[in-house]
Amino acid sequence: MIWQPDSSLRLFVKIDYNEYNVLQKRTVDMLNYNHLRYFWVVAREGHLTRAANMLHVSQSSLSAQIRKLEHQLGHDLFERRGRGLVLTEVGQIAFEHANEIFSTGDQLLRRLNKDADDVRHVLRVGALATLSRNFQISFLRPVLGSKSVEIVVRSGSLADLLGALEAHRLDVILVNQVPLRDSATNWTAHIIDQQEVSIVGTPARVGRLRDMSKLLNEHPIILPTADVGFRNGFDALVERLNIQPEIIAEVDDMAMMRVLAREDIGLAVLPPIVVTDELTNGRLIEACKLPNIQESFAALTLKQRFPNPALDALLKGVRE
Repeated sequence: MIWQPDSSLRLFVKIDYNEYNVLQKRTVDMLNYNHLRYFWVVAREGHLTRAANMLHVSQSSLSAQIRKLEHQLGHDLFERRGRGLVLTEVGQIAFEHANEIFSTGDQLLRRLNKDADDVRHVLRVGALATLSRNFQISFLRPVLGSKSVEIVVRSGSLADLLGALEAHRLDVILVNQVPLRDSATNWTAHIIDQQEVSIVGTPARVGRLRDMSKLLNEHPIILPTADVGFRNGFDALVERLNIQPEIIAEVDDMAMMRVLAREDIGLAVLPPIVVTDELTNGRLIEACKLPNIQESFAALTLKQRFPNPALDALLKGVRE
């Protein structure tokens, strides 16, 4: 501890140099968010030149900013592969945090400007690769064609989509089976619709037959795979009825089940929404409904301080 004169006030100011050094270190350790944003854009693009053009800076200047961030973090963030850049392990961690930081900032701007006429909201939707396209369209229909909403739809596995949701790269995930959750789970499941499951086939195959047991006994059956929500209900039903259907195909993609039914290789067990167009034009007919078997369609969302206004509008009717 020393006393040092302050020439401007002509007073002696008491300085604790231990506290001063701590403040200096805190200043040095503060993250430079400008450098972080530069890194984030490069990581998204995977290419230094494209990122420099987007940021309106020179490639050399951008490289220098990235090096400063790497120096501050004490780790390399990229490694070169050919002409492209690939994230290191630390780079991936930094990218995930940057995504959350800048996505939250974007959410804030969208939320604060939600009533402005010239604001265009981006709604990022994830959907299981096997999910009915008709259901996806039905859910998004209120905002389709809206000049104020741009829709980005990505498909994938549930694990990949949940990871993207938790990293704020998606606003909502559409599923036909709500995954298990626990107290540490951040997302909420909103049940959008519950569809009865039916036996569907071509008019030539079904004819006038409407008896469920005969349909299942006399025709080959196209089924979803065991991981589809309503499959367990179907298996329990045929066991109770002591029926052993001839399973000609098990498919994890509703679109493929639709095609196989149209090709008349057998009767398909699925929700009618999957084959709405075919039922309308008569290429397929609904022979009968299966008792007490339903498929639930749900939207998974994160609890957010600044929810996407476009998504909020889609979920409003569900909450009510």
